[in-house]
Amino acid sequence: MKIIVFELEPHEAPAFDALDAQNEIILVKEPLRSANAPSFSDAEIVSTFIYSEIDRGVLDELPALKLVATRSTGFDHIDIDLCAERGIAVSNVPTYGENTVAEHVFALLLTISHRMLEAVDRAQNGEFSPLGLQGFDLAGKTLGVLGVGSIGRNVIRIAGGFEMKVVACDLRPDEKLAQRLGFRYAPFDDVLGAADVLTLHLPATPETNKLLSHKEFSRMKDGAVLINTARGDLIDVQALIEALRRGKVAAAGLDVLPDEPMIREEAELICSVFCNKHDLRNLVADHILLRMPNVVVTPHSAFNTREAIGRIIDTTIENIMSFVDGQPRNVVTALRR
Repeated sequence: MKIIVFELEPHEAPAFDALDAQNEIILVKEPLRSANAPSFSDAEIVSTFIYSEIDRGVLDELPALKLVATRSTGFDHIDIDLCAERGIAVSNVPTYGENTVAEHVFALLLTISHRMLEAVDRAQNGEFSPLGLQGFDLAGKTLGVLGVGSIGRNVIRIAGGFEMKVVACDLRPDEKLAQRLGFRYAPFDDVLGAADVLTLHLPATPETNKLLSHKEFSRMKDGAVLINTARGDLIDVQALIEALRRGKVAAAGLDVLPDEPMIREEAELICSVFCNKHDLRNLVADHILLRMPNVVVTPHSAFNTREAIGRIIDTTIENIMSFVDGQPRNVVTALRR
């Protein structure tokens, strides 16, 4: 089959040699977009990461397409309904970074709680003094966890090591898990009101879009900390900026932003397609967050460890090989049929 792998770093390329025996492989560093899709019109399988946009404009240019193998757990960058309608399978990587992303949650949280960015900057600039850098302990604080999937469970496990109390919300509570890890489930509003630190571990769906907005921030504790390593669209960024400026939210640690692909490629601002598809207010808000002193932003890098990347690539190759062999695995297309 003709397989095109997009968004691939050079050091990742050798792993895809395993597909060479029976297939034609093309490796591309750029994301798949409507602008370059016509160059790959004979692709039967494409593998992408999260910055490709598999929408109608792209799919219309790929008439031979049979499989989209995304190298991510989330698939909100893919028009799942249209793929299902056209008989195009979509496979994902269900698990790869349960501990990896959970560790990043605490990297962000500790950066905030110990004022690490300010402390390092001060030391490097010759002002070797702790005055004005007082942080706070994690021990004894209540961690609110929205979403107790594979990552959320690892966050709760790690929180136990910091002697934090945990309250969580999930659509399918697992009381045996709660007993084993020593946390309790509570309704959404109760978690908001109890959390000294709130961390998000939910997928991006129409139901979770802007899950946290003005009303939800008003229900949170004064001075709470917000951590988001899930999806940027879970938060109304304009409401978050207001909450941060008022002190309702004391600080935020964000690995994701709503329009992060556009931050990477701001040249697209001049394109009318971009202007029609994206809310420019979100892009402006993203930039404001990047510059706020009580916000720590990382560039969607929570997943990015050697071990996690290895698991992503291995699973993606297995997904492709299984599909070629007529035994598809990790197929998500049917989820929205």
